[in-house]
Amino acid sequence: MARGGVSIKSPEDIEKSRVAAQLAAEVLSMIEPFVVPGVSTDRLDQICHNHIVNVQGVIPANVGYQGFPKTILTSVNQVVCHGIPSSERILKKGDIVNIDVAVIKDGWFGDTSRMFFVGAPSVLARRLVETTYEAMLAGIKAVKPGATLGDVGHAIQTVAHREHFSVVREFCGHGIGQVYHDDPNVLHYGQRGEGLKLQAGMVFTIEPMLNAGKRDIRHLPDGWTVVTKDRSLSAQWEHMVAVTPEGYDVLTAWPGGTGSYAPI
Repeated sequence: MARGGVSIKSPEDIEKSRVAAQLAAEVLSMIEPFVVPGVSTDRLDQICHNHIVNVQGVIPANVGYQGFPKTILTSVNQVVCHGIPSSERILKKGDIVNIDVAVIKDGWFGDTSRMFFVGAPSVLARRLVETTYEAMLAGIKAVKPGATLGDVGHAIQTVAHREHFSVVREFCGHGIGQVYHDDPNVLHYGQRGEGLKLQAGMVFTIEPMLNAGKRDIRHLPDGWTVVTKDRSLSAQWEHMVAVTPEGYDVLTAWPGGTGSYAPI
């Protein structure tokens, strides 16, 4: 156990985390062809649920978690996070959507999310989505033993602010393993050299949320959905990362590679 109560996982534990993480990543790869104009977010949820339960044979971690009613979270356009799939939310050309999925395999959690374009996005939407990915990548590349969580947050906010985007501060990455949301909290902003010092064996998510406008948010009456206060677009990416003696290991690496996105 590291200082501050953050768990240090053995190589065997990390491999168990990787198995769950890869299953979550595979769900995002599977669903990509279905993210098209005219589909409802509830239909995407149904497809993912069926795949997780009947194909992968594992547990959808989000169903019933703190009362959440669905398998995936679908956050469209100005939705920052925690969007609830709905039969009434029909995707249209130009939308951007984050799909967030988590599974449980043999008691270990896998958690990841990525952005999808529904048809051709606007110039601003594409720049926001690509910058958010770049910011996540910068945060991941700051991970190594002896670095701090402040280094990770600083790397993320530097990329965001370069493009005049804002970083949502109310939500953060988190430790993960046999507990879904564990210590440490991984902020997506910060100062170099500040915060928890990283050690090999730590496993956590890095999942920045960037807004095209101001960082302010508000919660909708459903108790889950979070939107930008100024109705500007928002984007998020999420990977699970293990700290290794040499640096980092991305546990949720995509099965089909990174496509047009820069490799990790």
